[in-house]
Parts: sequence; structure tokens; C-alpha cells
Amino acid sequence: MTEKDLDTQFLEAVEIASNMTQASLPQDVQLRLYALYKHSTKGTVDLKQNPSFHLRDAFKTNAWMQISHLTSNEAKQQYIEMILSLYKK
Repeated sequence: MTEKDLDTQFLEAVEIASNMTQASLPQDVQLRLYALYKHSTKGTVDLKQNPSFHLRDAFKTNAWMQISHLTSNEAKQQYIEMILSLYKK
């Protein structure tokens, strides 16, 4: 698969995800998707905390840190696979 193909598939998966409701997804799935999306688009998490850091942000940051060993392309691929598996249900 070429990088362009992966990027195109990733953007299509993001579009599908944007039409999903958060209420329809368990929180652990939401966190995993968040982490994969952020890692795909922003790279490795930046651990600088701002003064308005909340517990919710800690969970999101933790989820992102857990996948820091992935490359951006691996994160995109996993994101695509998760979205497609959820979309088929």
C-alpha cells in the first residue's frame, strides 16, 4: 500500500468516525481512537501540561502515550481498521 493510499483511507475513516456518535462507542474505544488519531496527525504526545489540565485530559494523554511505540503509518492503519470494524457492526 502506498502512503497516498493510506492517507486517503485514513481521511475516509476520519469522515466515517465524524458521523458516529460518542454515545454509541464504549469509552475505551473512544480513547483508543483518540490516541490513534492524535498519533497519526500530531506524532508522539507532548507531556507539557497546561494549567487547565483535567482528569479527562490525563486519560486521553495516557491513551496516547500507550501507543507511542507505533509509527504514524501504523497508527493510521490501526485507526482505519478500528473504524471499519465498528462501521460494519
